[in-house]
Amino acid sequence: MRKQVIAGNWKMFNDIQASVDLSAALKNGLSSLSVNCEVIVCPPFTALDTVRTVIKGSVIKLGAQNMHFEESGAFTGEIAAPMLKSVGCEYVILGHSERRTIFGETDQLINKKIKKALSAGMNPIFCIGETLQERESNVTFDVIRRQVVEGLKEITAEQMAKVILAYEPVWAIGTGKTASPAQAQEVHAFIRGLLTELYGNTVAGNVVIQYGGSVKPDNANELLGQPDIDGALVGGACLKAESFIGIITAAK
Repeated sequence: MRKQVIAGNWKMFNDIQASVDLSAALKNGLSSLSVNCEVIVCPPFTALDTVRTVIKGSVIKLGAQNMHFEESGAFTGEIAAPMLKSVGCEYVILGHSERRTIFGETDQLINKKIKKALSAGMNPIFCIGETLQERESNVTFDVIRRQVVEGLKEITAEQMAKVILAYEPVWAIGTGKTASPAQAQEVHAFIRGLLTELYGNTVAGNVVIQYGGSVKPDNANELLGQPDIDGALVGGACLKAESFIGIITAAK
C-alpha cells in the first residue's frame, strides 16, 4: 500500500519567531498521536535552519518551496540544492502553480529542476494542475498530460521512486473552492494511468499523488479516502497547528 504524505507549504508567511512557534506547536501536538503518514513542512528559506532545530527528534521532515537547477553560480537571489541539503531539507516543492503563473516557469525549466533535485539526492514534490479557464474549456486532461510528460522528461523509472506528484487545480488554491472528491479522484486516476503509460504498472502503482487546493480538516477525510489520492499538499490550513494536525489525523 502507498504511504500517504501530508506536506505543509508555508509560502511567504512566518518570520523566525512565528516559524519557531508553529513548528514547536506541531511537534508537541503530534508527539502524543499515532501518525499514519509522512509529515513534511516547507518553511521560507530564512527559517529552514531554525525549523530543522525545532523539529529534530520528531516525525516531521523538512522541505523547501523552490530551488534553482544549477549547483552554484552567478544567480542572484536563487538557492541551490546543496544549500538546501546542508540545512536538512529532504524534499523540495517544484512547479507550484504560483511559480508557473506569477514567475513564468515553464515545463522545461521545471524538468531541469526535477533532474537537479534527484541528482542531489532530494525528493521533488512535482506540482501540476489546470486553471479555471482550462477546466471550463474542457482541456484539463490535455494540460495535465503535457505537464506530466514534459516535467518528467528523461526521468527514469528508478528515479520515480523518489518523486511525489501533487495535483493542484489552480482554481482551487487559496480561493476557498475545492475540487469535489469525485473531481479530484478523476484527475488522480488519469495521472496514475498516464504514469502507467510512461513507466508501467508497478512504478505507477507506487507513486504518491497528493491533492492540493483548499484542503482543510473538514474535507480531508473524504479527499484522502479516494483510492488514488495519497495525501495532501496544504497551503493556508498548514499555518495553524490545530488545522494542520487535523488534516494529518485524517490520513489513512
